[in-house]
Amino acid sequence: MGEMVLAGYGMDKAVRSSVSFETPCGRLLRKLEQIWTEIGEREEDKDRMFLELETECMRVYRRKVDSANAERSQLRQSLMAKEAELKVLVASIGEITPKFKVDEKQSLKEQLAKVTPLLEDLRSKKEERIKQFSLVQSQIEKIKAQISDHNNQHDNGPVNHSKDNHDLSTRRLSDLQAELRNLQKEKSDRLQKVFIYVDEVHCLCSVLGMDFAKTVKDVHPSLHGANSENSTNISDSTLEGLTETILKLKAEKRTRVSKLQEIVGKLHKLWNLMESTEQERRHFTRVAAVLGSTEEEITSSSVLSLETIQETEEEVERLTKQKASRMKELVLKKRLELEDICSNAHMEPDMSTAPEKITALIDSGLVDPCELLSSIETQIAKAREESLTRKDIMEKVDRWLSACDEETWLEEYNQDSSRYSAGRGAHINLKRAEKARILVQKIPSMIDNLIAKTFAWEDERSVPFLYDGARLVAILEEQKLRRVQKEEDKRRHRDQKKLQSLLLKEKELIFGSKPSPKKTSSFNRRTSSHHPNGNGAGFMTPVPRRVSAGSATPELLTPRSYSGRYNNYFKENRRLAAAPLNFSTVSKEDRKKKTRRGAY
Repeated sequence: MGEMVLAGYGMDKAVRSSVSFETPCGRLLRKLEQIWTEIGEREEDKDRMFLELETECMRVYRRKVDSANAERSQLRQSLMAKEAELKVLVASIGEITPKFKVDEKQSLKEQLAKVTPLLEDLRSKKEERIKQFSLVQSQIEKIKAQISDHNNQHDNGPVNHSKDNHDLSTRRLSDLQAELRNLQKEKSDRLQKVFIYVDEVHCLCSVLGMDFAKTVKDVHPSLHGANSENSTNISDSTLEGLTETILKLKAEKRTRVSKLQEIVGKLHKLWNLMESTEQERRHFTRVAAVLGSTEEEITSSSVLSLETIQETEEEVERLTKQKASRMKELVLKKRLELEDICSNAHMEPDMSTAPEKITALIDSGLVDPCELLSSIETQIAKAREESLTRKDIMEKVDRWLSACDEETWLEEYNQDSSRYSAGRGAHINLKRAEKARILVQKIPSMIDNLIAKTFAWEDERSVPFLYDGARLVAILEEQKLRRVQKEEDKRRHRDQKKLQSLLLKEKELIFGSKPSPKKTSSFNRRTSSHHPNGNGAGFMTPVPRRVSAGSATPELLTPRSYSGRYNNYFKENRRLAAAPLNFSTVSKEDRKKKTRRGAY
């Protein structure tokens, strides 16, 4: 189009007609000229209008050229800026990176596309390196602040290290990391030293009975308890403060050891003079050990506390005044009488008048011994009255326990293979076994009646019936459950014996007929000669050996203890609970013997 306009500018019609109109723009001009000819435009007007078209085209071209020049300048500036930034980043990071070379044969956009990824990579490396520097330097500053005891000024925000951003090389980072490791080691050593000092302070405070938390907080608040704002202080002032505290505590310990050893020496003389009992001395056993110990050997907690020293002094004063009176002995005697009544009735005595409490009350002078004696006599009267109300139930309990003993004896008797042998006392055992079987059958009803009686007693008085501190109903219910379990065990044992019998018959069919009666009887004679009872003739003594360990335990007389008979009953029940295992063992041995006889 431009060529056509230029051709038409300042040229006549013959010249314009000679210009090529093969381009789209030329065809449009030719069509426009035809239209003007048809309209009847003059040649001057046509030239003027062609000139206007040419002027408009020139303006459009000029704008395009200016825009292209501006874009080229911008691209060149951007390329130069990125090249400069690339050089700065390479120098700052200190790493060997691929150098960017300008290729004149490439366009500006191609050169920018080549340098931009390198620049972005270096920028990310710089940001990462700055983070590493910031982390290491902040840790260094924090540890330095902890060591110099100026920790608070670095807790308000991160440390600014922008002034050092020009040198982000790995060499400088390695130097900072080495410095950090040295500081961390120094911090670790200081922490270890602080912990050792604090532990020593704790031991000294424990022996002296002093407040450990207050002692270390006086040195620095961070040395005790968890504190989210302040970590354990490791400054020089803290270490010096702990050292001074340890020296003061050691001096105080030395003074108290000397004082307490003097008091304990007097106490030993009074004990020997008054022939004090071991129970009276037991309370001061730890204190008495101070007399023959060195300062380093005294490590018991609160043994050198002011309270312990004062308590020992008071004991010396008490023994010095010799306040062991007849009234105290009488009160203790009445207390023993109360314990005997409660023990016979399987009741718990009132612990408010326990012997140790009585002694403490009389020695302290807080209670009049006469009032204490009257109180114990009132308790004795109440205990006797309650014992009478429990008499009926206690007799039933005794009959029940006796029946349980007979049941235990009967089970042991039934397990004796020589119980029917014609030995001395065998007929007595047979009669006893018959009576025991009758009595054992009554045990379930005895338990039910006893539970009903106990419930009636509890409903009448609105208090539980206790037997040696445990509720009697609970004991009886537990016994019922045990009996059910024992019956189940017996049933399984019978089923096992049936199975063993079937197995024995199968073996007899495989290996041959049963052994002859002569061999069997001889084998039985050999077996009976080694009876566990130690009776060579195979006879049972009138009273079989008791297997329970409880039968050898003497009856205890303490208020909360069960009687020997009651303990024996529970131990016998535990042994009976394991009886199926013993039956299984015996059955296996019998099966092996029968198998050997069948082989003969």
